[in-house]
Amino acid sequence: MATWTLGSPIGVSHPSSCSDVSLPCIPFSSRRLSFSSIIISPLKLQRQVSRRRVRPVISVKMAAAEAFQEVLPPALTSASEPPPIFDGTTRLYISYTCPYAQRVWITRNCKGLQNKIQLVPINLRDRPSWYKEKVYPPNKVPALEHNNEVKGESLDLIRYIDSNFEGPSLFPEDQGRREFAEELMNYVNSFRGSVVSSFKGDRNEADVAFDYIESALSKYGDGPFFLGQFSLVDIAYAPFIERYQPFLLEVKTYDITAGRPKLAAWIEEMNKIEGYQQTKGDPREHVDNFRKRFLSPS
Repeated sequence: MATWTLGSPIGVSHPSSCSDVSLPCIPFSSRRLSFSSIIISPLKLQRQVSRRRVRPVISVKMAAAEAFQEVLPPALTSASEPPPIFDGTTRLYISYTCPYAQRVWITRNCKGLQNKIQLVPINLRDRPSWYKEKVYPPNKVPALEHNNEVKGESLDLIRYIDSNFEGPSLFPEDQGRREFAEELMNYVNSFRGSVVSSFKGDRNEADVAFDYIESALSKYGDGPFFLGQFSLVDIAYAPFIERYQPFLLEVKTYDITAGRPKLAAWIEEMNKIEGYQQTKGDPREHVDNFRKRFLSPS
């Protein structure tokens, strides 16, 4: 995890952040989103004999009665003033169009931390100079300002938020599932690379990548998600599959769910999770962005 504490960044584990200025920034200044609190089943409470804090496992069912309203702030530009950095407020710096930042945004929502972690969206096409100078020298998103430090890298951040903040646990206690989770987390960059490489070539690499996903989703029968129950693994993959599905269908006439019932069910169930729903982009915009990035003449 890259960390900044009024000094130099310490370590970068893997590419999982956005710096691409070609990603357009979509204004969300007046968009109001509604999502519901999470139901924690008493049967799923993980009780430990040790003194460790009991961390309930998340249920994907949402309570319809308690709706939380969040008005998403507009993205900050080069003309924007910085927030009062290191004033004790926990801030999540994102771009509304960055899939890496979306991972952390989803985690924040599914942990029920909308009132604990403040969203600070950055316009990647017109980013403010103070972001690099005062907040996060790598000049990428996502970044989390917490306890007078700023940390980066999305896969590190989703683990950090799950471990260091209240809310339902998004990682299994079972050792076998934890090991499988690590395998899937390690594969995500290979998955992304294989699918992207198929955009300009044949679809064989995409077939292999999505067949791997179908196989992974078949491992546990106690739920539709990678580890049976919803977890950080689903969050790691969701922003990318959200973008690949409409792009491949339109441009390659390739339905990623054809012959893959587990993947189709996973997408259907993911779309029911309100903490994820409110982070989703417009499929039309995903397709247009990918056309510009991967198919436009260089």
